Amino acid sequence: MNYILFDGPSRNNLLPFTFTRPVADIRVGILTIREKWETFLKTTTTTVTEDYLSDKYPMVEMDENIMINASYLPNLELVEMIRNLKENQAIFKDEDVIAFFTKEAQDDINFENYQAIEFPQDIIKVENTWDIFSKNGEAIQEDFLLITKGKISQAIPASNNIIAPENIFLEEGAKLEFATLNASNGSIYIGKDAEIMEGAIIRGPFALCESATIKLGAKIYGPTTVGPYSKVGGEVNNSVIFGYSNKGHDGFLGNSVLGEWCNLGADTNTSNLKNNYAEVRLWDYQTEGFAKTSLQFCGLMMGDHSKCGINTMFNTGTVIGVSANVFGSGFPRNFVPSFSWGGNGGFTTYLTKKAFEVAQVVMARRKIEFSDQDKAILEHIFEQTKQYRRD
Repeated sequence: MNYILFDGPSRNNLLPFTFTRPVADIRVGILTIREKWETFLKTTTTTVTEDYLSDKYPMVEMDENIMINASYLPNLELVEMIRNLKENQAIFKDEDVIAFFTKEAQDDINFENYQAIEFPQDIIKVENTWDIFSKNGEAIQEDFLLITKGKISQAIPASNNIIAPENIFLEEGAKLEFATLNASNGSIYIGKDAEIMEGAIIRGPFALCESATIKLGAKIYGPTTVGPYSKVGGEVNNSVIFGYSNKGHDGFLGNSVLGEWCNLGADTNTSNLKNNYAEVRLWDYQTEGFAKTSLQFCGLMMGDHSKCGINTMFNTGTVIGVSANVFGSGFPRNFVPSFSWGGNGGFTTYLTKKAFEVAQVVMARRKIEFSDQDKAILEHIFEQTKQYRRD
C-alpha cells in the first residue's frame, strides 16, 4: 500500500514552522511525525503539501493510496484501522478526517460518498504551534516505547548520578559523565553519538537526539526535546528544538519551540509567564492578529534560520518568522516577520542575498548543502511575508 501524509487544515495554525516544511516533518517527542508513521507502517511515505514545497517534498501517487492527516500522531489502534481500510472508507475523529483509502485524483475527493468510520479513542493531535511543547511529554513517552522496544540500552557510566535508571535509554555512541539524570517523572532518551557534558542536570521526560550536545552545567526540565546536531546550555524548560539549532550558552528558554538552523546568542532569555499571570496570546497568521492559547505559560516560537544576538530578551508569547535576525537592547515586539533585521529600535528588511550567504555557511558547518530547492523555498517565503514587513 502507498501511504501519503497530507498537511490538512491545521497547516496555517502551525506557521512559522510549516513555512519551510510539511506538517509531517514537525518534530514532537523524539521523532518527527513522518518518522513515527514510517516506523509504525514499516514503509516510506510521501507528502501532499504546498506547491512551493513540493519539489523538496514530492508526492508519489499510485493506483491505490491511503491518505493520512499528518496532524495526528500514530498509535497501534489507529494504525491497525488504517491497514484495514477498504476503497472509499475514511476514518474520522469527530468531524475531522484522519485517513482515507482512495483511487481517485486528489481534487476529486467527495467524502459524502465514503463510508465513515469513527476512531473511538483518545489520540494526540498537533494543530497549533503551542501543542508542539505542551503535548511533548506524552509524545516522548510514546516514542520512547516505540524506539526502545526489544532493544538493550548501552550501559550508563558509573560516574553519573542516576534516578530511575530503568527509564533511561542510551543509544550506541552516547557519551555522558558526571551528570545527574532523574527519570522518575518521565523517560530519558539519549540518541546515537549524543553527549551530555559534566555537571548537567536533567529531569525527564527528555530526548537528546542523534549527535546533539548538552553543555557543561546545563539545567534541563522536561518535557524537553533537543533535536539532532543541536547544542544546548543554560536553563531550558518544556521546550522543543527541531534540529541543527544552538542555544549554546547561559540564559532561559521556556515553553518554546525553535525550528532548524536557529541560534540564540549568549544570555538570551525568554519570558514564558506574563507579569499579571494572564492568558498568553500568540500571533496568528490566519487572522493576522493575536489568538488566545488558553495557556498561562508560553515563550518563544522561532522559525527556521532565525537568530538573535547576545543578551536578547523576548517577551511572553513571541513569534519570530523565518530568517529573521534580532539584536540590541530592550524587548523587540512580540511578532517579528520573516526576513526582518533589527530589534527594539525597529526593523528593516533582511535581503535574501545576505540571508542566503549566512545559511550557506551555517549549513556547510554541518556538511549539508544549501540547495537550490532551499533557496527557492526561502525566496517564496520572502515574497509571501512581504506584507508584514515595514521598513
